[in-house]
Amino acid sequence: MASTVPPQASPPDDTSPLRGAVVPVTPFRQNCLLLWDERTMRGTVVDPGEASAVLQALEELGVTAEKILLTHGHLDHAAGAAELSETLRIPVEGPHEADRFLLDGLAKSTAQYGFVGRPVTPGRWLNEGDTVEIAGRRFGVLHCPGHTPGHVVFHAEDGSLAIVGDVLFKGSVGRTDFPYGDGPGLIRVIREKLFPLGDDMPFLCGHGAGGTLGEERRTNPYAGDGAAG
Repeated sequence: MASTVPPQASPPDDTSPLRGAVVPVTPFRQNCLLLWDERTMRGTVVDPGEASAVLQALEELGVTAEKILLTHGHLDHAAGAAELSETLRIPVEGPHEADRFLLDGLAKSTAQYGFVGRPVTPGRWLNEGDTVEIAGRRFGVLHCPGHTPGHVVFHAEDGSLAIVGDVLFKGSVGRTDFPYGDGPGLIRVIREKLFPLGDDMPFLCGHGAGGTLGEERRTNPYAGDGAAG
């Protein structure tokens, strides 16, 4: 069942507000995001860890998905991308190519947790400074390694929203205890790339509730102003 995300403020032009919903997917209850233009009901799926729940939510909401975006290659974010892409005949974009090994290994990694996922090769790998379109709005791309080598973050150019995947959480940060993790690197990209987006920037993340970057800059015990390092 999808839960609706409070709508963001209208951008400074005549487009309708960006609407959103969260679809919890996989045994990890990852936040798959559906974002759409209220006027056209066309939008984007971000991080479909499984396809069936996303297809059901799209039908219930009356949203037509135009593309799939991946923040990174972990199974709970990407395992349903191949099936969803083929079923809806829509492209996959992202993450950075440094996560190719994770996307190639999705069948094996999902089997270890008792569900099914398929490898996926995006039609477009993303790099720092690229832009993507989400429901008719331009989002910039930041390459934010640390949790995974190829993790990317999407931030609306009008300052209305950042989609941070598993880089930053409300009161926490992404895991870096994987063989390819980089704890100091993750903290560095949060401080040097995310926080400069502005204190008022709201963010949605891969697990749990979102928040604002300013609140995390002030209070996050790992990456905030008062944290060591």
